[in-house]
Amino acid sequence: MTDKTFDRRSFLKKSALLGGASAGVLAAPAVLAQSPLVIKMQTSWSASDIWMDFARQYTQRVEEMSGGRVTIDLLPSGAVVGAFQVMDAVSDGVIDAAHSVCSYWYGKNKAASLFGTGPVFGGSSTTMLSWFYQGGGQDFYNELTQDILGLNVQGYLGFPMFAQPFGWFKKEVSTVADLQGLKYRTVGLAADLMQGIGMSVAQLPGGEIVPAMERGVIDAFEFNNPSSDMRFGAQDVAKIYYLSSYHQASEQFEFIFNKDFLADLDPDIQAILKYGVEASATSNTALAMDNYSADLQKLINDDGVMVKRTSKEILDAQIAGWDKLIVDLEADEFMKRVLDSQKAWVERVSYYELMNAPDFGLAYEHYFPGKVQL
Repeated sequence: MTDKTFDRRSFLKKSALLGGASAGVLAAPAVLAQSPLVIKMQTSWSASDIWMDFARQYTQRVEEMSGGRVTIDLLPSGAVVGAFQVMDAVSDGVIDAAHSVCSYWYGKNKAASLFGTGPVFGGSSTTMLSWFYQGGGQDFYNELTQDILGLNVQGYLGFPMFAQPFGWFKKEVSTVADLQGLKYRTVGLAADLMQGIGMSVAQLPGGEIVPAMERGVIDAFEFNNPSSDMRFGAQDVAKIYYLSSYHQASEQFEFIFNKDFLADLDPDIQAILKYGVEASATSNTALAMDNYSADLQKLINDDGVMVKRTSKEILDAQIAGWDKLIVDLEADEFMKRVLDSQKAWVERVSYYELMNAPDFGLAYEHYFPGKVQL
């Protein structure tokens, strides 16, 4: 992979140097110079998942901003490696880049889950994405991936996801007692959290959830959002959908690049790949708002899904569960530093956010009375 990327960059540089030559000398190289740099990027999502649409918004922006000099060969989960193996594949140079989430390499180090699916101190995913770029989070991420784990990667975080629903259940659950022994799918530190409040947890990629539900391997599950859930058939195996949860309330997309591959690119291409992540965060948010809301209505109106808010008793239990889990996490020196940084950021930033935000629920109730469980 390194040799190939070197050759590609050398070709681009040589083509640029020839730019000032005479038309006669340029004739053949000018044709060759039109060949774009192809970046092989695999996602952790199935081909039908809306998250592939989100990934395509990134690739489209990169290709347009590069003026066609870069093309991204976007591949679904399993095209080269499994959904949970993209981090290793990028580090080893099997693929150039990946579009995933940090919790998918949680098995390497639990600290991975702190970059999106960690304890909720009162900040949203936007709050925590801001921590990544302005509060020192990216330095912690680099320390974990590059120094502690020795991975040959450079990563960035993108789209700040909406808080993930508690998920899909075959029967109503309103008390902590209702959760005891339920076999439940989630990933990352949320697995430890749910086990702590009495559930039996299986960590599965999105594509394995519905088959596992059909076979009785799991009784309930969460993935991420109404659109993804609907596309893989959640409504066919469960009819009760609980929104609102603290188990994964501040996750973002992760964009991973092979560090050597990235360093070998010209600075402007590096910048386009990096800032394309920020550009896609805006477009992903708009696409998510449109699709998630429309698909939630389809689930209700067309599939007979009962949508409910998670009870306060269960939410309180989740917070108490995080309290216990944090004590264990802080025994690790690195994780304690990350958590201290996050808590300090949330204490300051969310104070402003919460004090400044009007009660949107009150206004919504005024114009659309009785629609939302407040």
